[in-house]
Amino acid sequence: MKTREHKAEILAHKRIDERVQLMTLAFPAPCAVPGQFVMVKAGVGGDPLLRRPISIHRRTKTGIELLYEVVGQGTALLAALRPGAEVSIIGPLGNGFPLVAAKGRTPVLVGGGMGAAPLVFLAEHLTAAASIKQPVALLGAHTKKGLLCVKAFRTAGCRVITATDDGSCGRRGFVSCLLKELLESTARENAVIYSCGPRPMLNSIYELADTAGVAAYVSLEAHMACGIGACLGCTVATTAGNKRVCKDGPVFAAQEILWGQADEN
Repeated sequence: MKTREHKAEILAHKRIDERVQLMTLAFPAPCAVPGQFVMVKAGVGGDPLLRRPISIHRRTKTGIELLYEVVGQGTALLAALRPGAEVSIIGPLGNGFPLVAAKGRTPVLVGGGMGAAPLVFLAEHLTAAASIKQPVALLGAHTKKGLLCVKAFRTAGCRVITATDDGSCGRRGFVSCLLKELLESTARENAVIYSCGPRPMLNSIYELADTAGVAAYVSLEAHMACGIGACLGCTVATTAGNKRVCKDGPVFAAQEILWGQADEN
């Protein structure tokens, strides 16, 4: 699909909790792959000026779903829109998760907070593939209220294990602790990790995967201005020099990222 602006009608807009919204758009995207995102224009005119990058949560027969958190002016404007309204989007953009890496292996999906959103799309693809073993979804959040998509992962066919910082649901502690235990209790050579969430969590995922000798792929978050690689506003330090999260990512092999260096954006 060419990178151009589309007008998409809002088919449904559901409030998940006080800060999380689920928007369904009439935007058929047969070429979209798990891990890609769209740039959504909030409001009209030039306020706010920049579009918001939102990962594709799921692909439906008639369009796509976007699961997003209301964190500022732009997303607050989006949250106020009702079914029947139109939004301007550009996408699908970026490079997604490499599905071929999971062939013959057990995919381990690690999501922290809102990082669970794009992993549902991935889970649905993986469970539909005959050559891929049942995925395991490790989900973490500060509290039970912050755990997202637990039912969606189970519906997709994943084995789900949860962790919360306060112990209100699942194991008490970080989701990285779940991954450490899983890697210690299973055949490491048969696993591949796909992860999305806060950068400190992704750093921990990388360290665990590197120690275990397991392939890991991470979806990075970054402030984006254009979403197509023109402005260089979302660069990240990698072993091959600075790369653009929007164009070269948002999914990278974990070992590519120079985790000890600050991003350039």
